[in-house]
Amino acid sequence: MKSHTAYLAICTDEHYAMVNITAEVERELAKSGIKEGLCLVNSMHITSSVFINDNESGLHRDFIEWVERLAPFSKTGYKHNLTGEDNGDAHLKRTIMGREVVVAVTAGKLDFGPWETIFYGEFDGQRKKRVLVKIIGE
Repeated sequence: MKSHTAYLAICTDEHYAMVNITAEVERELAKSGIKEGLCLVNSMHITSSVFINDNESGLHRDFIEWVERLAPFSKTGYKHNLTGEDNGDAHLKRTIMGREVVVAVTAGKLDFGPWETIFYGEFDGQRKKRVLVKIIGE
């Protein structure tokens, strides 16, 4: 069995963002030479997420509005913020949207269903963060 590890650096201009990272993951898969296996894509920061869904801008705005209703931004509304942080909401948003995805690799390609795309969800942006891409297989 072979493995390939890469780290994507992401820094958004916005506080909240949905970034399509599918092409970057596909490039890493091509570099790996793996034809059959699994690809893990994992947000390595506790205020951002990785998830799979449709690449449609209205849906991206819906996600941001939805998680904002569930965990609204507040400098004083979270006990976590008593530590001097102001991102308690971002930790909750990450939990809602998920930490990682695993995609099957078949014939050297990501084996997606219709409309599936990999996204990085940022909930406390404007600073450098990392995403792990780990591919294993033959």
